[in-house]
Formats: sequence, structure tokens, C-alpha cells
Amino acid sequence: MRQLILLLALPVIGAAKTFNFDSVQPGSLPPGWTVAMTHTGGAPKWEVLSDPTAPSKPNVFAQTSSDPTDGRFPLAISDKSNFQNGELSVCCKAISGKGDQGAGLVWRYRDPNNYYIVRANALEDNVVRYKEQNGRRTSLAPKGTPAGTYGVNHKVPTRTWNTLGVTFNGGLFTVYFNGEKLFDVEDSTFRDTGKVGLWTKAGSVIYFDDFDVIQK
Repeated sequence: MRQLILLLALPVIGAAKTFNFDSVQPGSLPPGWTVAMTHTGGAPKWEVLSDPTAPSKPNVFAQTSSDPTDGRFPLAISDKSNFQNGELSVCCKAISGKGDQGAGLVWRYRDPNNYYIVRANALEDNVVRYKEQNGRRTSLAPKGTPAGTYGVNHKVPTRTWNTLGVTFNGGLFTVYFNGEKLFDVEDSTFRDTGKVGLWTKAGSVIYFDDFDVIQK
């Protein structure tokens, strides 16, 4: 999932791009990105920071606000992305968060109340797929498990770089963590094209790097 070509945009099927944020001035928002939030609470703060531990040095893209309001989901959305099927992966590092340390990927994004998510939580040590539909977040059980199954339990080390990934084709989604396939999910709520981006929860301070996007 990480053998990608650096391109300026994703205009055609098969296009790929890696966002590494290294040409962006620290303290600013990368061009071509929009900040949004699902539900209410303090405003999110997304910014590029310097980090000597970054997988591709020197910069990372970080969500640094720490408002612990439950159900508050800061989003950073890639403006030029708009497709139905593809692959995403991102390097993520949980820095802090008293109630949550959740880092996520978003796809088929329509607006702040409608999109798909997969997230890894370093406090809960699990990886879960959700849909946010009309402002209501619902977990989606892994394929082959009982209804209501809440993702999978998996160690998510804090203050360590991990890689979260997902492939999506029609109604089938496959989730990966640190190169290991964890589970499949089937769902047909959002079938059309949509944007992609990054997600955090409540007071999670998360660093992201090498956001790989492939349109299929």
C-alpha cells in the first residue's frame, strides 16, 4: 500500500499521491486542505509541525487541540480528492489525550455529518470501523462476526509511529494496521464518490505523516 507515485492531484483513475507535508511552513495549514468538525466543542487546531521522529522528515501534520468534549471529531479534508474506490494509509502517532487517543482515516466524505471512518485508539487498544450518518456515529461489525461486534482488539502503542490503512471497493472494506490485515467490513450506506481525510476524537493530540492516497 505504500509504493506510491508523487502527483499534484488525483484527476484520473489509478492516480496516487503521498502527502508528507515537508514543504509546508510549520505552524500553518497545508494548501488544499479544509478543517471541519463533527458535533460541537472547542474548535479543532490542525497545523504542520517539525518532528525529528517523523517517518519522512522534517514535518508532520498534527491535530493539537485538546478539548475533551465527548463526541467531538476534528477533521482535516483533502479538497481535491473526490472518488469512490481506492486505498488509504497513514503513519500516525498518539501524543496525548486523557479520554481518547484516536487516530483515523476518512473516505467517501460528503460533509461533516456523513462519511466513513476507521480509527485506531491507543487508550482502548482496538481498531474500529464506523459510519457517521446524519451526525450519528455507528460502529460496523467485522465480516463474519456477530452484529454489534466492536471492531477488533489490537495493541496500539502510544507515542509510537504506527500505520493505519484501508482499502474500499464498492461495499467491501479491508482494514490494515502496521501491515497486518485485521478484518473486512461490508456496508452500502455511502455508495457515491467523496473526499478523503484525517480524523481525531475529543482531546486526542495526534501526529500524522505520509498520508498515501490511491484512487482506483
